[in-house]
Amino acid sequence: MDNIRGSAWMVLAMMGFAVEDTLLKTATAAVPVGQTLMLFGIGGTLLFLVLTWQRGEKALVRSAMTPTLFTRAAFEIAGRLFFLLSLAFTSLSSTSAILQATPLAVTLGAAVLFGEHVRWHRWFAIVIGFAGVLLVIKPSAEAFELTSIFAVIGMIGFAGRDLATRAAPPALSNMQLGVYGFAVLIPTGGAYALWTGGFVLPDLISGTAIFIATFIGVGAYYSITVAMRTGEVSVVTPFRYSRLLFGLFLGAVIFGERPDMMTLGGSAVIVASGVYILLSMRQSPRAVSATKETLVSSRD
Repeated sequence: MDNIRGSAWMVLAMMGFAVEDTLLKTATAAVPVGQTLMLFGIGGTLLFLVLTWQRGEKALVRSAMTPTLFTRAAFEIAGRLFFLLSLAFTSLSSTSAILQATPLAVTLGAAVLFGEHVRWHRWFAIVIGFAGVLLVIKPSAEAFELTSIFAVIGMIGFAGRDLATRAAPPALSNMQLGVYGFAVLIPTGGAYALWTGGFVLPDLISGTAIFIATFIGVGAYYSITVAMRTGEVSVVTPFRYSRLLFGLFLGAVIFGERPDMMTLGGSAVIVASGVYILLSMRQSPRAVSATKETLVSSRD
């Protein structure tokens, strides 16, 4: 039963993140990307501050002022900014597909930075998974769009954030990390908005979209935390790829997107590679423990 409940929480979390993506993409149609990022950061910071105080924790502690946390903040900024740029300028379907390569990048980074042992068949799965990313972005002279790189940079940013989270002081809770993660988006979004032309007064639709996206994003974060603490990680984690299905569905229904065969094929390759790596970790308790720690700390 724990595996069923954990899997259900994971699917709920992925649905929440997909809806959040849809709402933010809707908002950027009327509100500049930088301003959207800033407003999203304000809302998320306030919500996580409330959650932190409810737990009797201090929002700002000395252990947060470390090079690891500053590195995490830099990757958080890169991930959020470029992911939002991708949502604004490319399809929800392709952005969601490329984001699914994040666990592959985390596995690669853990091997390089933390010296974690990765067997040859997992290396092969990582290479195949990144080949799937190439299928999605179509790096040919006829089909390539420069804006597709936004999603790739965003994915790398999220992977770097997750790896930095692994190295963060264990005394920091998920809620405190949530405060820091959203807080850095406020000055980043404001600066980017000023650099790209300033601010606008959000209309009712875009303002409501950002407001709801913030609450849903925090709810999805809570859901993924519960999911990763319920049931076996090797059973629950593969359901994280349901986010792609929700993204494809919402992209088709809300934005009228029709992914071509290369996008769908690349998405299938990315998901298959990621699921294979996760399932192969059943035989490695250390790898399962490390994956669980990373995914609980990660919001996306």
